[in-house]
Amino acid sequence: MWYVIQVRTGSEENIQVQCQRNIQGDILEGCFIPYYEEKRNIQGEWKTQRKVLFPGYVFLDSDKLTQLYMDLKQVSGLTKLLKTGDEVIPLSKEEVGFLQSFGGAEQVVVMSEGVIENSKVRVISGPLVGKEGFIKRIDRHKRKAFLEMEMFGRVQKVQVGLEIISKI
Repeated sequence: MWYVIQVRTGSEENIQVQCQRNIQGDILEGCFIPYYEEKRNIQGEWKTQRKVLFPGYVFLDSDKLTQLYMDLKQVSGLTKLLKTGDEVIPLSKEEVGFLQSFGGAEQVVVMSEGVIENSKVRVISGPLVGKEGFIKRIDRHKRKAFLEMEMFGRVQKVQVGLEIISKI
């Protein structure tokens, strides 16, 4: 089961290292941070960079919630394990499936390519194929798509890399 912990934005990688170091391997099956790739123009050259997809969140995979909860107390800088009321709830199968299809095994959302046809975006390659309905806005200059999706029991706004290669 996948759980989500909320941390201070910018401290995700530090928390991930602490979780991997302080939580026993039989309790923690995986600890990861989903990333996305974006292209940035640095000194006239387009370079691919990785950014955190959900700033302020770290994902944990464990089937032993009680032991995980106790071991998380050893992690400094941890804000909270996401809950609904007083109950810690794992991500739904749909959310896990979406994240796995979106980021793959590495949990990195690579750049997508698309075209604009009749003022509508159609993605032709990359993880955004078939997910055009989540796109709320694009920035062709910065090569980004801004998405809104239901995740963690609320609407999350995220950005991913999208290069528009033609406009028809």
